[in-house]
Amino acid sequence: MTTTSSINQLFPQPLWQWFSQICAIPHPSKHEAALSAHIQSWAKERGLSVVVDHVGNLIIRKPATAGMEDRKTVVIQAHLDMVPQKNADKVHDFVTDPIQPWIDGDWVKATGTTLGSDNGIGMSSALAILGSDDIRHGPLEVLLTVDEEAGMTGAFGLQAGMLDAEILINTDSEQEGEIYMGCAGGVDAEISMPVQWQAAQAGHLAFTLSLSGLKGGHSGVNIHLGRGNANKLLARFLAGHALELGLALSELKGGSLRNAIPREAQCSFTIPADKADLLQQRVTQYQALLQAELAKVEPTLKLSITPSATATTPLRTMQAKAQKVLINLINSCPNGVIRMSDEIIGVTESSLNVGVISTHDDSVSIVCMVRSLIDSGRENIESTLQSLSDLAGASIVFTGCYPGWKPDTSSPVMAIVKNTYESIYHKEPTIMVIHAGLECGLFKKHYPDLDMVSIGPTIRFPHGPDEMVNITTVGQFWTLLLAVLERIPAKAA
Repeated sequence: MTTTSSINQLFPQPLWQWFSQICAIPHPSKHEAALSAHIQSWAKERGLSVVVDHVGNLIIRKPATAGMEDRKTVVIQAHLDMVPQKNADKVHDFVTDPIQPWIDGDWVKATGTTLGSDNGIGMSSALAILGSDDIRHGPLEVLLTVDEEAGMTGAFGLQAGMLDAEILINTDSEQEGEIYMGCAGGVDAEISMPVQWQAAQAGHLAFTLSLSGLKGGHSGVNIHLGRGNANKLLARFLAGHALELGLALSELKGGSLRNAIPREAQCSFTIPADKADLLQQRVTQYQALLQAELAKVEPTLKLSITPSATATTPLRTMQAKAQKVLINLINSCPNGVIRMSDEIIGVTESSLNVGVISTHDDSVSIVCMVRSLIDSGRENIESTLQSLSDLAGASIVFTGCYPGWKPDTSSPVMAIVKNTYESIYHKEPTIMVIHAGLECGLFKKHYPDLDMVSIGPTIRFPHGPDEMVNITTVGQFWTLLLAVLERIPAKAA
């Protein structure tokens, strides 16, 4: 296993040393307090100005280096939290346990969990610059927001007058060589399907069917890759075979985050004893079908059927009518890419992720993440979900709607980043719009004149335990960021 000292020796050392510290302090969404306190203490020891706003965002200010006092103020922005996802066989508590990074060739990975390079690398770059004595820059602010991954609480809560900057560099992009000038907006949708219960039928056998081994990933960045959605795949099996098996559900659950493609799902149920062999046959057939359909994208997909012990046999199962409507609702719910962009070739315009399903005393909830580059695209998906809910007799609530970041092709800072990249690497970067929820769109509400751009290193499979960050591109990102800071123009007279 790679040691922390090995991570600390990577280039650039100040950045990786900070990343090691960040990994050592648990910081999943809504649990960023310990990391925030550590950063605040460090910044105050260095004599830097530290402000904590009413929602917990950190704003740290550093004066310009000698000779650059006349430059425009720049804010480097990242988010404090990380997505907590782990493999089923990994014992890990994200609230108390550190992330364990290790080096695999030119990549840094974690041990069975998400790594937190989203957005830990960007955060580390900002803190490394704050801690430096030899990096040239004008007046500098660092904005570290809270709860980006679970609801963008920090970006929603940032108030007018907190920032002095004219330029914002967001560090939450995930592909070296790409400069982002826009992003999708989104909204959360929670469908609540009422269910009625009955006593489990005597003499029936109880089983749990589990679907696991999927790649999952970011519900925006990875949504176009055709990966399996565990919730949808399990619903497909139930829609095809529940009736012939005489299957009565006692629980249905899958996924853990609305913005992560669900990797695992399971259902518990009873069936007549004489259907047990048919159940095993149908599960075997369905696994073979999925392995054939998804061979290239989900090579480790696994279906398993487990008999329940007598002591854990469910006391209740869903009434048949409610169960049928529920299964049909999930099976018919759109998922994945809804439409590709006409304006930006190769970029997803609108998408939907059926992220989390959970069973409660009187209902089953289905939490979805809707994303779109255009408001009308988001509204179209909202309308579809509303119609499905109405047909099923379910209720639906939309929350946390946030705007997209409208592309500005005339952005001065984008031109600076583009020209700087070309001068360093002697090739053109790709100007992109990302199908993910960067916080930039929300910042525009109170800072409409803020000139913004987003850059970052190459990160693969964020929001899943296969997450990894490319070491070489972290160095390239760092070199570009420092060069851009040197090229920031003077303030208007």
